[in-house]
Amino acid sequence: MADQTSDSSTMSRDELGEYLRDLAKELEGEGEANVTVGNKTVTLDPGAEIDCDVEVDERSPMVGSDVEGIIVDLNWKPQG
Repeated sequence: MADQTSDSSTMSRDELGEYLRDLAKELEGEGEANVTVGNKTVTLDPGAEIDCDVEVDERSPMVGSDVEGIIVDLNWKPQG
């Protein structure tokens, strides 16, 4: 099975902080994690070990404004 759920949105820094804290709480401990993606909740079964890749992008283009970003990629084998 290869299902993918995605969402793009703009939120305040405070709203993003709250979203990331909620995600962290779901990933802590054992058992299922309920992850909100847009208007949908996806139930996942993370394993005890999670691979985490973090990429920070800082760009100062010759034309236009500076752009910064962070990409966090989490992968695991389901426990079940």
